[in-house]
Amino acid sequence: MTAPEPQAATLDLVRRYYAAFNAGDAEGMLALLSADVRHDINEGETQSGVEAFRAFLAKMDAHYRERAEDLVVMATEDGGRAAAEFVIHGEYLRTDPGLPEAGGQTYVLPVGAFFEVRGGRLARVTNYYNLADWTRQVGGG
Repeated sequence: MTAPEPQAATLDLVRRYYAAFNAGDAEGMLALLSADVRHDINEGETQSGVEAFRAFLAKMDAHYRERAEDLVVMATEDGGRAAAEFVIHGEYLRTDPGLPEAGGQTYVLPVGAFFEVRGGRLARVTNYYNLADWTRQVGGG
């Protein structure tokens, strides 16, 4: 059996990442990351490393319940970069400091994500979404 083409392997990697996300499987997501993963947080800081990513996921789980739907994944031929477009369907569970008060509000938000792949793992995860749109949807503006 031959190894999958780089592009196909990257597409599969990103799809597995979102399958783990949708299953609420943080450890499954973390297993797909390089040890030195760079995480660019929407309108926030850049963090490095699996432990920082683990802390980010724990914070997100405490404040939000989300599911990625309508996922479309694209990758370069060499498999080194990928992009995903999807729609987050979420519920705002607990107030995140600096954001509007939470009360179980639901939201639907388009998201774009970009990835770098190295050694069969995600070495960069960058997400973009419209925070002002999210804020309007949860009643904060």
